[in-house]
Amino acid sequence: MGAVVRAKWLARASIGCGAAAVGVLAAGAGLRGALVVAVGVAALALIAVGVWWALSRRGPVRWLGVLLAVAAPAGAVALYVGAGTWPWVLGAVALWSAGLSLGRAALRAGRGSRAMREREVAGPRRPVLIMNPRSGGGKVEKFKLAERARELGAQVVLLDPSSEQEQDVAQLAERAVADGADLLGVAGGDGTQALVAQVAARHGLPFLVVAAGTRNHFALDLGLDRDDPARCLDALTDGVELRVDLGEVAGRAFVNNVSFGTYAEIVQNPEYRDAKTSTVLSMLPDLLVGYTGAELRAEAGGEAWERPQAVLVSNNPYDAGDLLDPGRRSRMDLGRLGVLGVRVDGAAQAAELALRGTSAEAVTTLVGREVLVTADAARIPVAVDGEALELEVPVRCVIRPTALRVRVPRHRPGAVPPAPPLNWGRLSRLAAGRAEVNGGAR
Repeated sequence: MGAVVRAKWLARASIGCGAAAVGVLAAGAGLRGALVVAVGVAALALIAVGVWWALSRRGPVRWLGVLLAVAAPAGAVALYVGAGTWPWVLGAVALWSAGLSLGRAALRAGRGSRAMREREVAGPRRPVLIMNPRSGGGKVEKFKLAERARELGAQVVLLDPSSEQEQDVAQLAERAVADGADLLGVAGGDGTQALVAQVAARHGLPFLVVAAGTRNHFALDLGLDRDDPARCLDALTDGVELRVDLGEVAGRAFVNNVSFGTYAEIVQNPEYRDAKTSTVLSMLPDLLVGYTGAELRAEAGGEAWERPQAVLVSNNPYDAGDLLDPGRRSRMDLGRLGVLGVRVDGAAQAAELALRGTSAEAVTTLVGREVLVTADAARIPVAVDGEALELEVPVRCVIRPTALRVRVPRHRPGAVPPAPPLNWGRLSRLAAGRAEVNGGAR
């Protein structure tokens, strides 16, 4: 009942802030209120055009786009100051921002807790951890992970940072199992995590995640401490178990997602790892305008869509839907793949995508147990948990429900559920006490 009451009053406060923002603008700006709104809308439109040119063009047009994206809001502020309306505009913006924040909090409270179930299991006796010293800019050394793991009774296998050849971590994991390991763990990036997780799932062994990569999306969704990877090792002595799903693409496991199209093309560039931003800016014009890569077709859940510029298949659907609160998975045990297809054909759609995220018209969202991606080419680039691959068409993605036993610390930060996309209709129903909370009518 507490969640119901909290969601109702947060929704009412949100709507009240929105109404107050309109009232402040109307009272302060008077007859100039319409002009104030028109200037704001025009500025947003010019910003959208500028950002689109900056991303999709090169040379002078790109710099013109950057200039437009900066000059548009600066010009609007100058007009507000010159007209003497800036205090009212500032007050309205503050109230509106507060209303949006309260609205997201209300929707999050209304959705309720959806934490994965924890299981009490016996601790490992012969844990083996594979650690990549180069991962995450050297987190293994920085946080003394190998020393800490050995103190807790684990055997540590350190990858050779000086080796020019890629070491087969799956083979190392299989060797550890053959030698009697009863837990496999990885201190490294998501791509390495997936390879060892597949071995652990194959043998029915618990798997331990140490957040020593660069982004650690899998660790984030498991609720682990990404700021102090050493805390992940507490699971060796005081842990609980989560049963999570494991995705597979063409027989290879993935813990986060598989990307096709635009992002996959970018990841294929050998310069991407060392210079991500410059590589993306260099390649985006060719990918967004006049894209010459393979034309994709994706099928999932009995539906299909043609020629998306990008397709992302995730191990369980992402919760979030806007750029202010990046996508996360509060559940990874639903037995479903999430699918996002994106096609942006101009500045207007690009602006809507930036503002509405997965709710934008340019985005198609589906769920299913299997996703089939085909193309007008024999092989296509694919990014599997950020790793660049090239796979034969058709590419099939499947979900293996609760295939992975993940051991996590009993005491951990926990996964913070992101706010759902702002939906004013649902917000109004929450405020009136007529929305569904935790799946039941209230």
